[in-house]
Amino acid sequence: MLVDVNYWAVVLATLSTMLVGSIWYTSKVFGNYWMRVAKVDPGDRNPVGPIVTTLIVSFISAWVLAIATQVTWTALGGNYLLVAIMTGIMLWAGFTAARIITHDAFEGRPSGLTILNIAHEFVTVLIMAIIIGVWPPAGTV
Repeated sequence: MLVDVNYWAVVLATLSTMLVGSIWYTSKVFGNYWMRVAKVDPGDRNPVGPIVTTLIVSFISAWVLAIATQVTWTALGGNYLLVAIMTGIMLWAGFTAARIITHDAFEGRPSGLTILNIAHEFVTVLIMAIIIGVWPPAGTV
């Protein structure tokens, strides 16, 4: 089965994660709290590696979300945007949030940090889903 993906939407969704993260973790939003609780010292390392890693994994996440959305829409039909949003929320809850909560529980991380990070991931996935949902592959809707 060949699954159609709008790669322009995937690229835009990938870039949106950088915007969301840049706002979310700025010192005027949650950055100071995050650095304190996660014990992150911005002077400890070069940010280029984490930024490149984020771009790569964000592309993979957006691509998988686009495929999952297309497969779900093909199977169930309906409004493409709503299918994308529901698919994104289900993938976030079942994989992202569940895995972060599990790892943080075993690592003894503060619950506030866990909530901050899973909320960030929720907003990130929701925006990616909206982008993918409003820009489906050609001929889909």
